[in-house]
Amino acid sequence: MDALRIVDSVGGLPAGLQRLVGPLPGRCAHMETWRLEVSHSNEECVMRTVTMAVALAAASLWCVGAPGAESRRAGRAGVYPPQLPGADQVEVYKTVGDVKLKIFIYFPNDRRPERARPAIVFFFGGGFMRGSPKQFEAQCEYFASRGMVSMTADYRVKTRHDTDPADAVADGRDAIRWVRTHAKRLGVDPNRIVASGGSAGGMIAACVGVIPTLDEGVETPSVSYRPNAMVLFNPAIMGKEVPAGARASVRRRFTEQIMPFHHVRAGLPPMIMFFGTADRLLAGARQFQEAAAKRGNCCELMTWEGLEHGFFNYGRHENKPFRETVEAADRFLVSLGYLEGEPAVQEFLNRWHQRTTR
Repeated sequence: MDALRIVDSVGGLPAGLQRLVGPLPGRCAHMETWRLEVSHSNEECVMRTVTMAVALAAASLWCVGAPGAESRRAGRAGVYPPQLPGADQVEVYKTVGDVKLKIFIYFPNDRRPERARPAIVFFFGGGFMRGSPKQFEAQCEYFASRGMVSMTADYRVKTRHDTDPADAVADGRDAIRWVRTHAKRLGVDPNRIVASGGSAGGMIAACVGVIPTLDEGVETPSVSYRPNAMVLFNPAIMGKEVPAGARASVRRRFTEQIMPFHHVRAGLPPMIMFFGTADRLLAGARQFQEAAAKRGNCCELMTWEGLEHGFFNYGRHENKPFRETVEAADRFLVSLGYLEGEPAVQEFLNRWHQRTTR
């Protein structure tokens, strides 16, 4: 983006949260991009040369900010298979061999069949190695309380299914398509489906929103897998070069074909991304945002000074980043016309804490 300038803090937002205002063309023209800006230094990101093959190890290990970090943290969100007692409905959205992949659904309290609601689908993190749909349990309950049909989806991972990121992305594709296919039965507006997720799950959400060729090689179904918007929690957006000694299977399976950065073009769904500045994935996200904005897309980026990969998860930093990221996501969805009114995250957290600590 050109001629960006930082202006004063805006009332009602957390201290230090400033807005980065610039000429954002297209659908982003009416919107503001928020960023936590403490330091006045702003180094130019340097574009690295990216080879045609990207290492699976790069995405599943050090793409999570620290080797194995997000896998361990996601594991604390609940054992597998997940126990999600607050879910109103559990359905199988895809069967692969003897593996039945489930989606956990949370409905608004004032659900009415005749009123189609926006939906949000979360994909958990874990470096494509492990993880649980329980990671986004609290976010699901919050957005259901705000009137959305909220869902958290399972997908195949290496330790449970001996799969790789391409399989996980295919599962994400099929989850969004399943929601749209069953929109009427679920009370969902098929034109207001949001893909969301963290880390590896954020990459899945980004892939289904950005990459137009996920159906290549198969008979293209009539129902689109493309979400209408994306809310991305420190997603892996850009791959790195294949390291020396990478296995042939790694080189073959994990290529630029499923890295969102290499598919930026005009006409992408509006999106917002959340990062801590200590996250090594941030540099790639900044490059992605710049490339997306230059092509007229609505792509917002918010950063939290000094915070690590996975900072947004419930239970981290006394839940301050959880509250701030969910509030920002809420306001973003209000700007798109998916929600109305003001966020009520702190009130939700008070109720959630009382309920989960009994």
